[in-house]
Amino acid sequence: QFNNIVLYMKTLNEKEKKLQEVLNKLQVLNLQSYDQIENYEFLKSQKNQLEIEKQELENKFNKIENENENLKLRIKQAESQRKADNYKEKKFEKKIDELNQETDSLIDELDKWQM
Repeated sequence: QFNNIVLYMKTLNEKEKKLQEVLNKLQVLNLQSYDQIENYEFLKSQKNQLEIEKQELENKFNKIENENENLKLRIKQAESQRKADNYKEKKFEKKIDELNQETDSLIDELDKWQM
């Protein structure tokens, strides 16, 4: 019976030792789990911040793109206006040349009549 008690105590001590080892492992796992949760939360907050920055950059890009399109349109309008002005100026110069020629012709005619 003494042997049984010694054997029982030995197995009880071994079980207690194994239980302690398992508890130690669990504690380490819990600490790792806690670190992983903290790391996850940190990464999640970084991801959210990056998404916010990405959205802001996309908004700025779209705004710049719209401004670019508006500037292109204004340039086209300015070019069209310049072409129209050039056409009017050439037409005006042509009329002036015609009037000068007509004036010269009239002066020549007057000179002929006066002779």
